[in-house]
Amino acid sequence: MKQKQKKLIIKIIACVFLVAVLLFTYLPIIIIALTSISNDLFGLSMTKPTFIWYQTMWKSRSLMNAIVYTLQISICSTIISIIFGTISAIGIHNLNRKTKQKVIMLNNVPILNTDIVSAVFLLIIFQLVGMIVGRSVFGFTTTLIAHVLFSTPYVILSVLPKLNSINNDSLYEASLDLGCSPTKTIFKIVIPNIKTGVITGGLLAFTMSIDDFIITYFVTGKRQNFSTWLYGSLRTLRNGLWNQACAYNTLLIIITIVIVFGYQFIVLSKNKRGTKK
Repeated sequence: MKQKQKKLIIKIIACVFLVAVLLFTYLPIIIIALTSISNDLFGLSMTKPTFIWYQTMWKSRSLMNAIVYTLQISICSTIISIIFGTISAIGIHNLNRKTKQKVIMLNNVPILNTDIVSAVFLLIIFQLVGMIVGRSVFGFTTTLIAHVLFSTPYVILSVLPKLNSINNDSLYEASLDLGCSPTKTIFKIVIPNIKTGVITGGLLAFTMSIDDFIITYFVTGKRQNFSTWLYGSLRTLRNGLWNQACAYNTLLIIITIVIVFGYQFIVLSKNKRGTKK
């Protein structure tokens, strides 16, 4: 009886812990979604659901400028990070063991480093560049460089395990023996075998870029992404802008869920076809 009671208590604690984690994770998302359809300007009550904020969101010039700027930075930095990260991962993979370990440790420094330290470092660097050039350099370019710098290590860490899991050296050498050039071998043999790692790294880079605040705040200049716009507009958000911001976040969450489930559905469909064959 005591053992049964202990097992029951453990199950109850596990269930309570699981529910607490799920609530902690998904309750803010639910609150944002409810605020986006609230008819209260303060977003604190909802007597009647409304979708007016999804309509007025597109008419808010400041919000739309922030969203467009956010997407421009995120998409551009993701593409560049994928290119740099994939090339770097292939190069690191071909190093000898000791050198590879040292380079991977250096790659992990930006990930483990706190955002505020990276932000201050980049701020000082860009200020020095501005002093040399004779004008302020803060803007789209500095923000893009900063996002590429902190996103690329995530791509490298995502691609390296895929390179280690496949017999890359044998495939590469076999391709060269069959008369394929090194460049064609990389694009036709290596990259197709590591595409899942590249996609994962790209998604991580995009996620890190689209919601970054600290580093962007220090290097963005006059233009604002969504995070810095939200922080700068805190005093005036209670006139409907807060509901519009929640509407944008809700749309972003829905798009993310659709992409994740769509990708999983495609992968499962391919696996089922493979098992049938």
